[in-house]
Amino acid sequence: MKHRILIVDDERRTLLLMERALRDLQDEHEDIEIVTASNGEEALQMIESDKPDLVYLDIMMPHVNGLDVCKTVKSQQETQDVYIVMLTAMGQEGDKQSAKDAGADLYLTKPFDPDKVVDIAREVLDL
Repeated sequence: MKHRILIVDDERRTLLLMERALRDLQDEHEDIEIVTASNGEEALQMIESDKPDLVYLDIMMPHVNGLDVCKTVKSQQETQDVYIVMLTAMGQEGDKQSAKDAGADLYLTKPFDPDKVVDIAREVLDL
């Protein structure tokens, strides 16, 4: 079974760091596909068409922010099972509560530990 991980961030550097962190996991498990999006609109389209198993989602992005993407995904029958990890520089309790209210499964603050990113993927994808 193919596992798809979507990384969504408007910062190219963060996308590359995330991809690099998950590449080792992809090398271990050939059935993992890593895809990226650079804004919320693109993310919504990809989630609806590709149905990833796991999404690492930045909150502060142009067009559609991560909280709105999360709310939309979690409110739709076809996509509500997608596991969403909010990835953000905002670490205040209020920010975490907003992410939880939007339906996020997990909240990870930047800067993040690449090993933690991989551990989350292993657990969510049951590897």
